[in-house]
Amino acid sequence: MKVCAAYGSETPLREGSGMHEIRLDVFGGIPAGVGEESLITLCGKDISAVPDSFRGLVDVGERDIATKHRKIKSFHDFSGTPDADSIVRMLSDGDQEISKGAFSVRSFADLASISDAAKRLGRKHVLLGMGELGEVTRIRQRCLGNEFTFGYVGAPTAPGQLSADEMERLGDGCEILGIVGHPLSHSRSPAMQGAAMEKAGISGKYLRFDSPSLDGIEEVIRAYDIRGMNVTIPYKQEIIPHLDCISDVAEDVGAVNTISNRSGKLLGENTDVRGIEFALLGADLKGSESLVMGSGGAARAAVYALSRAGSSVSVAGRNKETVSALCRDFGSEPFEGDVSKFGLVVNCTPIGLVEGEYPADISNLRGDQVVFDMVYGRDTPLVSSARSRGCRIADGADMLVGQGAESFRIWFGKEPDISAMKGALRWPG
Repeated sequence: MKVCAAYGSETPLREGSGMHEIRLDVFGGIPAGVGEESLITLCGKDISAVPDSFRGLVDVGERDIATKHRKIKSFHDFSGTPDADSIVRMLSDGDQEISKGAFSVRSFADLASISDAAKRLGRKHVLLGMGELGEVTRIRQRCLGNEFTFGYVGAPTAPGQLSADEMERLGDGCEILGIVGHPLSHSRSPAMQGAAMEKAGISGKYLRFDSPSLDGIEEVIRAYDIRGMNVTIPYKQEIIPHLDCISDVAEDVGAVNTISNRSGKLLGENTDVRGIEFALLGADLKGSESLVMGSGGAARAAVYALSRAGSSVSVAGRNKETVSALCRDFGSEPFEGDVSKFGLVVNCTPIGLVEGEYPADISNLRGDQVVFDMVYGRDTPLVSSARSRGCRIADGADMLVGQGAESFRIWFGKEPDISAMKGALRWPG
Protein backbone atom coordinates (compact mmCIF):
# COMPACT_ATOMS: atom_id res chain seq x y z
CA MET A 1 0.00 0.00 0.00
CA LYS A 2 1.43 3.37 -1.04
CA VAL A 3 0.32 5.94 1.55
CA CYS A 4 0.58 9.68 0.96
CA ALA A 5 0.88 11.51 4.30
CA ALA A 6 -1.74 14.28 4.39
CA TYR A 7 -1.38 17.22 6.80
CA GLY A 8 -4.20 19.27 8.28
CA SER A 9 -1.79 21.73 9.87
CA GLU A 10 1.74 22.98 9.21
CA THR A 11 3.77 20.42 11.12
CA PRO A 12 7.13 18.71 10.50
CA LEU A 13 6.98 16.07 7.80
CA ARG A 14 6.27 12.54 9.02
CA GLU A 15 9.44 10.48 9.31
CA GLY A 16 9.40 7.34 7.21
CA SER A 17 6.86 8.60 4.67
CA GLY A 18 8.07 8.55 1.08
CA MET A 19 5.14 10.61 -0.16
CA HIS A 20 3.74 13.80 1.37
CA GLU A 21 0.78 15.98 0.38
CA ILE A 22 1.60 19.66 0.80
CA ARG A 23 -1.61 21.69 0.68
CA LEU A 24 -0.93 25.32 -0.11
CA ASP A 25 -3.90 26.37 2.07
CA VAL A 26 -2.08 24.76 5.03
CA PHE A 27 1.64 25.29 4.37
CA GLY A 28 3.09 28.76 3.83
CA GLY A 29 5.76 27.34 1.54
CA ILE A 30 7.26 24.10 0.28
CA PRO A 31 9.05 22.47 3.24
CA ALA A 32 12.48 20.91 2.87
CA GLY A 33 12.45 17.17 2.30
CA VAL A 34 9.60 17.14 -0.23
CA GLY A 35 10.88 14.99 -3.06
CA GLU A 36 9.65 13.94 -6.46
CA GLU A 37 7.43 11.27 -4.91
CA SER A 38 5.38 13.98 -3.21
CA LEU A 39 2.30 15.97 -4.11
CA ILE A 40 1.57 19.69 -3.96
CA THR A 41 -2.15 20.53 -3.87
CA LEU A 42 -2.91 24.06 -5.04
CA CYS A 43 -6.23 24.41 -3.15
CA GLY A 44 -7.11 27.38 -5.37
CA LYS A 45 -3.64 28.96 -5.25
CA ASP A 46 -1.81 30.00 -8.42
CA ILE A 47 0.47 27.48 -10.11
CA SER A 48 3.32 30.03 -9.88
CA ALA A 49 3.58 29.12 -6.17
CA VAL A 50 5.13 25.80 -7.23
CA PRO A 51 8.89 26.05 -7.82
CA ASP A 52 10.05 25.19 -11.34
CA SER A 53 12.53 22.78 -9.78
CA PHE A 54 9.78 20.64 -8.18
CA ARG A 55 9.65 17.23 -9.86
CA GLY A 56 6.69 15.79 -7.99
CA LEU A 57 2.95 15.85 -8.74
CA VAL A 58 0.76 18.96 -8.64
CA ASP A 59 -2.97 18.65 -7.93
CA VAL A 60 -4.67 21.47 -9.85
CA GLY A 61 -8.22 20.59 -8.81
CA GLU A 62 -10.81 20.74 -11.58
CA ARG A 63 -9.07 23.58 -13.39
CA ASP A 64 -7.50 23.18 -16.84
CA ILE A 65 -4.07 24.61 -16.11
CA ALA A 66 -1.26 24.41 -18.64
CA THR A 67 1.95 23.48 -16.82
CA LYS A 68 5.17 21.56 -17.32
CA HIS A 69 4.67 19.91 -13.94
CA ARG A 70 3.35 16.38 -13.62
CA LYS A 71 -0.32 16.97 -13.03
CA ILE A 72 -3.26 15.49 -11.12
CA LYS A 73 -6.73 16.70 -11.98
CA SER A 74 -9.14 16.07 -9.12
CA PHE A 75 -12.89 16.15 -8.64
CA HIS A 76 -14.69 16.26 -5.29
CA ASP A 77 -18.39 15.79 -4.64
CA PHE A 78 -19.41 16.27 -1.01
CA SER A 79 -23.10 15.74 -1.78
CA GLY A 80 -22.99 12.18 -3.15
CA THR A 81 -21.50 9.67 -5.59
CA PRO A 82 -22.34 9.78 -9.31
CA ASP A 83 -23.07 6.55 -11.16
CA ALA A 84 -20.14 4.67 -12.68
CA ASP A 85 -20.76 6.00 -16.21
CA SER A 86 -20.60 9.59 -14.94
CA ILE A 87 -17.42 8.93 -12.96
CA VAL A 88 -15.70 7.41 -16.00
CA ARG A 89 -16.69 10.36 -18.20
CA MET A 90 -15.60 12.85 -15.55
CA LEU A 91 -12.13 11.35 -15.12
CA SER A 92 -11.35 10.31 -18.69
CA ASP A 93 -10.75 13.73 -20.25
CA GLY A 94 -7.61 15.85 -19.94
CA ASP A 95 -3.83 15.67 -20.23
CA GLN A 96 -3.19 14.99 -16.54
CA GLU A 97 -0.93 12.12 -15.46
CA ILE A 98 -3.42 10.96 -12.82
CA SER A 99 -7.17 11.50 -12.49
CA LYS A 100 -8.54 11.68 -8.96
CA GLY A 101 -12.16 11.48 -7.79
CA ALA A 102 -13.42 11.72 -4.21
CA PHE A 103 -17.12 11.27 -3.52
CA SER A 104 -19.35 11.26 -0.48
CA VAL A 105 -20.51 7.66 0.03
CA ARG A 106 -23.94 7.03 1.54
CA SER A 107 -24.89 3.53 0.43
CA PHE A 108 -23.59 0.23 -0.91
CA ALA A 109 -24.74 1.36 -4.35
CA ASP A 110 -22.27 4.28 -4.10
CA LEU A 111 -19.41 1.92 -3.21
CA ALA A 112 -20.39 -0.31 -6.13
CA SER A 113 -20.32 2.68 -8.50
CA ILE A 114 -16.77 3.53 -7.40
CA SER A 115 -15.49 -0.03 -7.85
CA ASP A 116 -17.22 -0.36 -11.23
CA ALA A 117 -15.73 2.93 -12.45
CA ALA A 118 -12.26 1.90 -11.23
CA LYS A 119 -12.40 -1.25 -13.39
CA ARG A 120 -13.39 0.72 -16.49
CA LEU A 121 -11.02 3.69 -16.26
CA GLY A 122 -8.27 3.28 -18.81
CA ARG A 123 -5.79 5.63 -17.13
CA LYS A 124 -3.92 6.14 -13.87
CA HIS A 125 -6.33 7.12 -11.15
CA VAL A 126 -7.12 7.56 -7.48
CA LEU A 127 -10.76 6.87 -6.57
CA LEU A 128 -11.86 7.41 -2.98
CA GLY A 129 -15.10 7.45 -0.99
CA MET A 130 -15.61 10.05 1.72
CA GLY A 131 -17.37 9.47 5.05
CA GLU A 132 -17.43 6.43 7.33
CA LEU A 133 -18.99 4.26 4.63
CA GLY A 134 -16.15 5.18 2.29
CA GLU A 135 -13.34 3.99 4.60
CA VAL A 136 -13.05 0.70 2.74
CA THR A 137 -12.00 2.55 -0.45
CA ARG A 138 -9.01 4.05 1.40
CA ILE A 139 -7.77 0.67 2.59
CA ARG A 140 -8.35 -1.30 -0.60
CA GLN A 141 -5.91 0.52 -2.88
CA ARG A 142 -5.11 -2.69 -4.78
CA CYS A 143 -8.78 -3.58 -5.42
CA LEU A 144 -9.46 -0.17 -6.95
CA GLY A 145 -6.16 0.01 -8.83
CA ASN A 146 -5.36 3.35 -7.17
CA GLU A 147 -1.90 4.82 -7.69
CA PHE A 148 -1.77 5.68 -3.98
CA THR A 149 -4.02 6.43 -1.04
CA PHE A 150 -4.03 9.07 1.69
CA GLY A 151 -3.41 8.79 5.44
CA TYR A 152 -3.62 11.77 7.75
CA VAL A 153 -0.96 13.14 10.08
CA GLY A 154 -2.35 14.99 13.10
CA ALA A 155 -5.98 15.45 12.06
CA PRO A 156 -7.98 14.11 9.07
CA THR A 157 -8.09 16.31 5.98
CA ALA A 158 -11.13 14.50 4.56
CA PRO A 159 -14.15 12.66 6.05
CA GLY A 160 -13.43 8.96 6.60
CA GLN A 161 -9.66 9.29 6.32
CA LEU A 162 -7.55 6.96 8.48
CA SER A 163 -4.18 7.89 9.97
CA ALA A 164 -0.99 7.24 8.03
CA ASP A 165 0.23 5.13 10.96
CA GLU A 166 -2.84 2.87 10.82
CA MET A 167 -2.81 2.62 7.02
CA GLU A 168 0.81 1.48 6.96
CA ARG A 169 0.21 -0.95 9.83
CA LEU A 170 -2.74 -2.52 8.00
CA GLY A 171 -1.07 -2.84 4.60
CA ASP A 172 -2.59 -4.16 1.38
CA GLY A 173 -3.21 -7.67 2.60
CA CYS A 174 -5.18 -6.83 5.72
CA GLU A 175 -8.48 -8.50 6.48
CA ILE A 176 -11.61 -6.37 6.23
CA LEU A 177 -14.75 -7.23 8.15
CA GLY A 178 -17.71 -5.15 9.17
CA ILE A 179 -21.26 -4.79 10.32
CA VAL A 180 -24.22 -3.79 8.18
CA GLY A 181 -27.34 -2.18 9.64
CA HIS A 182 -29.16 1.11 10.00
CA PRO A 183 -28.52 2.90 12.31
CA LEU A 184 -25.12 1.72 13.61
CA SER A 185 -23.59 4.55 15.63
CA HIS A 186 -24.23 2.63 18.89
CA SER A 187 -22.50 -0.59 17.76
CA ARG A 188 -19.56 -1.84 19.85
CA SER A 189 -18.81 -4.66 17.44
CA PRO A 190 -15.87 -2.78 15.80
CA ALA A 191 -14.09 -2.46 19.18
CA MET A 192 -14.89 -6.05 20.18
CA GLN A 193 -13.83 -7.69 16.91
CA GLY A 194 -10.81 -5.39 16.64
CA ALA A 195 -9.61 -6.59 20.05
CA ALA A 196 -10.15 -10.22 19.04
CA MET A 197 -8.14 -9.79 15.82
CA GLU A 198 -5.30 -8.04 17.64
CA LYS A 199 -5.08 -10.81 20.23
CA ALA A 200 -5.06 -13.42 17.46
CA GLY A 201 -2.27 -11.62 15.57
CA ILE A 202 -4.52 -10.84 12.61
CA SER A 203 -3.97 -7.58 10.71
CA GLY A 204 -7.47 -6.36 10.02
CA LYS A 205 -10.08 -3.64 10.28
CA TYR A 206 -13.74 -4.04 11.28
CA LEU A 207 -15.83 -1.29 9.67
CA ARG A 208 -19.34 0.09 10.07
CA PHE A 209 -21.46 -0.12 6.90
CA ASP A 210 -24.47 2.04 7.80
CA SER A 211 -26.52 1.96 4.62
CA PRO A 212 -30.20 2.85 4.09
CA SER A 213 -30.55 -0.14 1.74
CA LEU A 214 -28.80 -3.38 0.80
CA ASP A 215 -28.75 -2.70 -2.94
CA GLY A 216 -25.29 -3.61 -4.24
CA ILE A 217 -24.01 -5.24 -1.01
CA GLU A 218 -22.99 -8.51 -2.68
CA GLU A 219 -21.01 -6.64 -5.35
CA VAL A 220 -19.28 -4.56 -2.67
CA ILE A 221 -18.28 -7.59 -0.56
CA ARG A 222 -16.70 -9.27 -3.58
CA ALA A 223 -15.15 -6.15 -5.20
CA TYR A 224 -13.46 -4.92 -2.01
CA ASP A 225 -12.44 -8.42 -0.86
CA ILE A 226 -14.34 -8.21 2.44
CA ARG A 227 -13.94 -11.46 4.39
CA GLY A 228 -17.22 -11.21 6.25
CA MET A 229 -19.92 -9.09 7.82
CA ASN A 230 -22.28 -9.16 10.73
CA VAL A 231 -25.87 -8.18 9.98
CA THR A 232 -28.10 -6.34 12.41
CA ILE A 233 -31.40 -4.42 12.55
CA PRO A 234 -33.23 -4.09 10.20
CA TYR A 235 -31.60 -6.45 7.66
CA LYS A 236 -31.43 -9.94 9.21
CA GLN A 237 -34.17 -11.28 6.95
CA GLU A 238 -33.80 -8.88 4.03
CA ILE A 239 -30.17 -9.96 3.51
CA ILE A 240 -31.03 -13.55 2.53
CA PRO A 241 -31.80 -12.97 -1.20
CA HIS A 242 -28.39 -11.28 -1.56
CA LEU A 243 -26.50 -14.45 -0.54
CA ASP A 244 -25.52 -17.58 -2.46
CA CYS A 245 -26.60 -20.00 0.28
CA ILE A 246 -27.43 -20.12 3.98
CA SER A 247 -26.81 -22.68 6.73
CA ASP A 248 -29.42 -25.09 8.07
CA VAL A 249 -29.73 -23.06 11.30
CA ALA A 250 -30.21 -19.80 9.36
CA GLU A 251 -32.78 -21.61 7.21
CA ASP A 252 -34.65 -22.84 10.29
CA VAL A 253 -34.53 -19.45 12.00
CA GLY A 254 -35.33 -17.54 8.81
CA ALA A 255 -32.69 -14.90 9.54
CA VAL A 256 -28.96 -14.31 8.95
CA ASN A 257 -26.61 -12.27 11.14
CA THR A 258 -23.22 -13.39 9.75
CA ILE A 259 -21.93 -13.38 6.16
CA SER A 260 -18.80 -15.24 5.16
CA ASN A 261 -17.07 -14.58 1.82
CA ARG A 262 -15.53 -17.84 0.57
CA SER A 263 -13.65 -16.90 -2.61
CA GLY A 264 -16.60 -14.87 -3.85
CA LYS A 265 -19.32 -17.25 -2.66
CA LEU A 266 -21.39 -15.57 0.05
CA LEU A 267 -22.59 -17.84 2.86
CA GLY A 268 -25.16 -16.83 5.46
CA GLU A 269 -25.11 -18.10 9.04
CA ASN A 270 -27.06 -17.35 12.21
CA THR A 271 -24.82 -16.98 15.25
CA ASP A 272 -27.48 -15.14 17.25
CA VAL A 273 -28.66 -18.56 18.43
CA ARG A 274 -25.23 -19.24 19.97
CA GLY A 275 -25.22 -15.73 21.41
CA ILE A 276 -28.56 -16.26 23.12
CA GLU A 277 -27.40 -19.58 24.53
CA PHE A 278 -24.19 -17.89 25.77
CA ALA A 279 -26.17 -15.10 27.46
CA LEU A 280 -28.53 -17.55 29.18
CA LEU A 281 -25.89 -20.01 30.40
CA GLY A 282 -27.06 -21.46 33.73
CA ALA A 283 -30.74 -20.59 33.24
CA ASP A 284 -33.02 -23.64 33.65
CA LEU A 285 -35.17 -23.37 30.52
CA LYS A 286 -36.53 -26.90 30.15
CA GLY A 287 -40.23 -26.86 30.95
CA SER A 288 -40.23 -23.08 31.55
CA GLU A 289 -42.50 -20.45 30.07
CA SER A 290 -40.81 -17.64 28.14
CA LEU A 291 -42.01 -14.43 26.54
CA VAL A 292 -40.23 -12.97 23.53
CA MET A 293 -40.97 -9.31 22.76
CA GLY A 294 -40.48 -8.52 19.08
CA SER A 295 -40.98 -10.36 15.80
CA GLY A 296 -37.92 -9.53 13.66
CA GLY A 297 -34.78 -11.53 12.91
CA ALA A 298 -33.41 -11.45 16.47
CA ALA A 299 -36.80 -12.53 17.86
CA ARG A 300 -36.87 -15.47 15.47
CA ALA A 301 -33.44 -16.57 16.74
CA ALA A 302 -34.65 -16.23 20.35
CA VAL A 303 -37.80 -18.30 19.76
CA TYR A 304 -35.72 -20.92 17.96
CA ALA A 305 -33.10 -21.14 20.74
CA LEU A 306 -35.63 -21.18 23.59
CA SER A 307 -37.86 -23.75 21.91
CA ARG A 308 -34.81 -25.94 21.30
CA ALA A 309 -33.97 -25.67 25.01
CA GLY A 310 -37.42 -26.98 25.94
CA SER A 311 -39.17 -23.73 26.89
CA SER A 312 -42.76 -22.96 25.94
CA VAL A 313 -42.54 -19.63 24.11
CA SER A 314 -45.08 -16.83 23.64
CA VAL A 315 -44.55 -13.80 21.43
CA ALA A 316 -45.63 -10.17 21.90
CA GLY A 317 -45.17 -7.63 19.13
CA ARG A 318 -46.65 -4.53 17.56
CA ASN A 319 -46.75 -6.01 14.08
CA LYS A 320 -49.55 -8.57 14.21
CA GLU A 321 -48.66 -9.98 10.80
CA THR A 322 -45.04 -10.80 11.65
CA VAL A 323 -46.02 -12.06 15.12
CA SER A 324 -48.53 -14.40 13.51
CA ALA A 325 -45.94 -15.65 11.00
CA LEU A 326 -43.33 -16.23 13.72
CA CYS A 327 -45.81 -18.16 15.89
CA ARG A 328 -46.93 -20.22 12.92
CA ASP A 329 -43.33 -21.10 11.97
CA PHE A 330 -42.27 -22.16 15.48
CA GLY A 331 -45.52 -23.36 17.09
CA SER A 332 -45.56 -20.46 19.57
CA GLU A 333 -48.49 -18.45 20.88
CA PRO A 334 -49.16 -14.73 20.39
CA PHE A 335 -49.45 -12.82 23.67
CA GLU A 336 -50.85 -9.55 25.00
CA GLY A 337 -50.87 -8.48 28.64
CA ASP A 338 -48.46 -8.28 31.57
CA VAL A 339 -45.32 -10.39 31.83
CA SER A 340 -45.70 -11.66 35.40
CA LYS A 341 -46.57 -15.27 34.50
CA PHE A 342 -43.35 -15.93 32.56
CA GLY A 343 -40.13 -17.26 34.05
CA LEU A 344 -38.06 -15.57 31.32
CA VAL A 345 -38.73 -12.28 29.52
CA VAL A 346 -36.65 -11.48 26.43
CA ASN A 347 -36.67 -8.11 24.69
CA CYS A 348 -35.75 -8.30 21.00
CA THR A 349 -37.22 -4.91 20.09
CA PRO A 350 -35.05 -1.78 19.79
CA ILE A 351 -36.96 -0.14 22.67
CA GLY A 352 -34.35 1.28 24.99
CA LEU A 353 -32.14 2.10 22.01
CA VAL A 354 -34.98 4.18 20.58
CA GLU A 355 -37.98 5.61 22.37
CA GLY A 356 -41.25 3.70 22.37
CA GLU A 357 -43.39 1.28 24.36
CA TYR A 358 -42.75 -2.40 24.88
CA PRO A 359 -45.36 -4.67 23.30
CA ALA A 360 -46.19 -6.18 26.73
CA ASP A 361 -46.79 -4.69 30.18
CA ILE A 362 -43.53 -4.90 32.22
CA SER A 363 -44.87 -3.13 35.32
CA ASN A 364 -45.42 -6.37 37.29
CA LEU A 365 -42.01 -8.03 37.05
CA ARG A 366 -41.20 -10.42 39.92
CA GLY A 367 -37.86 -10.97 41.64
CA ASP A 368 -37.69 -14.65 40.63
CA GLN A 369 -37.84 -13.91 36.90
CA VAL A 370 -34.94 -13.82 34.44
CA VAL A 371 -34.88 -10.75 32.17
CA PHE A 372 -32.78 -10.66 28.99
CA ASP A 373 -32.57 -7.41 27.03
CA MET A 374 -30.78 -7.55 23.67
CA VAL A 375 -30.22 -3.79 23.79
CA TYR A 376 -26.77 -3.27 25.29
CA GLY A 377 -24.56 -0.49 26.58
CA ARG A 378 -27.29 1.42 28.40
CA ASP A 379 -29.79 1.13 31.22
CA THR A 380 -33.03 0.45 29.36
CA PRO A 381 -36.44 0.85 31.03
CA LEU A 382 -36.73 -2.96 31.10
CA VAL A 383 -33.34 -3.46 32.76
CA SER A 384 -33.98 -0.66 35.26
CA SER A 385 -37.32 -2.17 36.23
CA ALA A 386 -35.85 -5.68 36.47
CA ARG A 387 -33.01 -4.45 38.69
CA SER A 388 -35.42 -2.68 41.03
CA ARG A 389 -37.37 -5.96 41.43
CA GLY A 390 -34.27 -8.07 42.02
CA CYS A 391 -34.53 -10.10 38.79
CA ARG A 392 -31.56 -11.93 37.28
CA ILE A 393 -30.47 -9.80 34.31
CA ALA A 394 -28.65 -10.65 31.10
CA ASP A 395 -28.20 -7.77 28.68
CA GLY A 396 -27.38 -7.66 24.99
CA ALA A 397 -23.65 -7.41 25.64
CA ASP A 398 -23.67 -11.04 26.82
CA MET A 399 -25.27 -12.04 23.55
CA LEU A 400 -22.98 -9.74 21.54
CA VAL A 401 -19.90 -11.54 22.85
CA GLY A 402 -21.41 -14.99 22.27
CA GLN A 403 -22.53 -14.34 18.71
CA GLY A 404 -19.39 -12.33 17.91
CA ALA A 405 -17.14 -15.16 19.07
CA GLU A 406 -19.00 -17.62 16.85
CA SER A 407 -18.73 -15.24 13.87
CA PHE A 408 -14.97 -14.98 14.50
CA ARG A 409 -14.67 -18.79 14.43
CA ILE A 410 -16.53 -18.91 11.10
CA TRP A 411 -14.35 -16.20 9.50
CA PHE A 412 -10.95 -17.33 10.77
CA GLY A 413 -11.36 -20.95 11.89
CA LYS A 414 -9.77 -20.23 15.25
CA GLU A 415 -10.85 -19.57 18.82
CA PRO A 416 -11.11 -15.87 19.80
CA ASP A 417 -9.96 -14.45 23.12
CA ILE A 418 -13.28 -14.00 24.94
CA SER A 419 -11.68 -11.93 27.72
CA ALA A 420 -10.30 -9.48 25.15
CA MET A 421 -13.73 -9.22 23.52
CA LYS A 422 -15.38 -8.51 26.88
CA GLY A 423 -12.64 -6.07 27.78
CA ALA A 424 -13.30 -4.10 24.61
CA LEU A 425 -16.86 -3.65 25.87
CA ARG A 426 -15.44 -2.37 29.18
CA TRP A 427 -16.61 -5.40 31.09
CA PRO A 428 -14.75 -7.06 33.90
CA GLY A 429 -12.81 -9.98 32.46
